[in-house]
Amino acid sequence: MTATTMDRTRLGQLLARERGEFVRRTPESRRLHEAAAPHLLGGVPMTWMAKSAGPYPLYLDSARGARVTDADGTRYVDFCLGDTGAMAGHSPAATVEAVERRYGRLGGATAMMPTEDAGVVAGILAERFGVAEWSFSLSATDANRWVLRLARAVTGRPRVLVNSFSYHGSVDESFIVTGPDGPRARPGNVGPAYDVTRTSRVVEFNDLAGLERELAAGDVAAVLMEPALTNMGIVLPEPGYLAGVRELTRAAGTLLINDETHTFSAGPGGCTAAWGLEPDLVTLGKAIAGGIPIGAYGLSAELADRIWSDPETDLVDTGGVGGTLAGNALSLAAARATLERVLTPEAFAGMTARSGEYTAGVQGLIDRFALPWTVTQLGARSEYRFASPAPRNGTESYLATDTELEDYLHLFLLNRGIFLTPFHNMALMCPETSSADVELHLDVLAAALSDLVG
Repeated sequence: MTATTMDRTRLGQLLARERGEFVRRTPESRRLHEAAAPHLLGGVPMTWMAKSAGPYPLYLDSARGARVTDADGTRYVDFCLGDTGAMAGHSPAATVEAVERRYGRLGGATAMMPTEDAGVVAGILAERFGVAEWSFSLSATDANRWVLRLARAVTGRPRVLVNSFSYHGSVDESFIVTGPDGPRARPGNVGPAYDVTRTSRVVEFNDLAGLERELAAGDVAAVLMEPALTNMGIVLPEPGYLAGVRELTRAAGTLLINDETHTFSAGPGGCTAAWGLEPDLVTLGKAIAGGIPIGAYGLSAELADRIWSDPETDLVDTGGVGGTLAGNALSLAAARATLERVLTPEAFAGMTARSGEYTAGVQGLIDRFALPWTVTQLGARSEYRFASPAPRNGTESYLATDTELEDYLHLFLLNRGIFLTPFHNMALMCPETSSADVELHLDVLAAALSDLVG
């Protein structure tokens, strides 16, 4: 079922029905939204929260493990998990204990002083991802911004190369996509400080020939990439692609940055460890501190030596790398507890198993209803897309988007106790996600499809 073959009139009727049901059962969320709207830009605390299949967002009351409860007291199985920020589950006990100890009993969230936790967390990340030296930020966006500065400093080159429709937070240099007439700014790029086609190069994921062509100019400081695309739907690398990227970047004298913010779902060391990759830098965020704001970036020992040996590279004062709250005691206490006691290798094994059950179940529904869809798994993460065969790059995935169909499925699921990531059909497993949770989603999705296809 695609946008051209489904009964759009019926879809519209079903979507209207589900929106009506959403309004009927969420009066407190509506009241809170209307009360807050006059003083919140876009009516929400962060404008992307306005992305809702309903006429207003669902308001949070409480969350624990794989469950969230809204302001009206309805409890949901949460497969969104803060769009990865809560991949450890909501308020895991070990992280809560560490935060209470640091902030309450010991006192002090930030003091511009290092703590023991910082070295422990850096050591864990070095072991898991295979890059030796680490530093911290408050978001993966900042981690990416800072490593791009370092890459330009150490290589003396001005440009960054990204994949079309990849995800690197709100990094200015990443808002570039391919187009029929050449590279262009990604749609929706708000108030760019400069023409991104002059600062960045772009190629499609899985396109080694395109990458080789763009690197040949000799002006690319770093390739910033996700080992698998995640933001416009999961797109996996084809056999030999990532090895080819590493070979081409080395030959061109270009640094390779693996952004593992979302692909951390692949395992304890993300795709870097799971697939034996050898990046020069790794960036992370969201999940590693159990929901407490954090970002991190790691460098190979050889690259760290190159940076520190350059007397012109100012990493201490005004060099544009850092932040007053970066590396704070509270974030690192949370990260240590989360990595040591929550997002363990054993936990990842269970999360990946649940994701496998989810993926197999969705594939069974695709087959049962004869849908031209695909479902793709990346460790603890799984997503179904309205395309078959599966998209092989970001642009193909973008073109497979069907917002009306997405909204219908999201609202149908939400009205029956299942919360998916609002931006697409992505489901993430946390250590407390159960097989029963997966089965509930499959039962509800089957009902949604049955209503849709008759």
